[in-house]
Amino acid sequence: MPSIIIVAGPSEGDYYPLKSGTIVIGRQESCPIQVADDRVSRKHLQIRQHDGKHLAVDMKSANGVWINGRKIDGECELCDEDELILGESKLVYSAQEFPDRESAFTHYKQRGERHRSTLM
Repeated sequence: MPSIIIVAGPSEGDYYPLKSGTIVIGRQESCPIQVADDRVSRKHLQIRQHDGKHLAVDMKSANGVWINGRKIDGECELCDEDELILGESKLVYSAQEFPDRESAFTHYKQRGERHRSTLM
């Protein structure tokens, strides 16, 4: 089961397995994934499952949604290790499920080590 890991921002360290159906991410307390960031709209981003894929849709947020450095318009298919920017927060979409948030964060940190240059 894919998951979302919040890796930077006020909600850093939160981990959410993505169940089937539609999930809304936003600042509002009623959102299944709440991001406590003043620059995140109350209902900022929708992730829905369709044909075995997860699609991200900006819900007309004030500050937009950025995936891997590009602002999205319309639907965008999520791929393993995509980085999503919402306000001042960074989220990572993972195609795998983890037993708990500690193992999810450890996976993210190890992934970061793989991408770091060895040349100084």
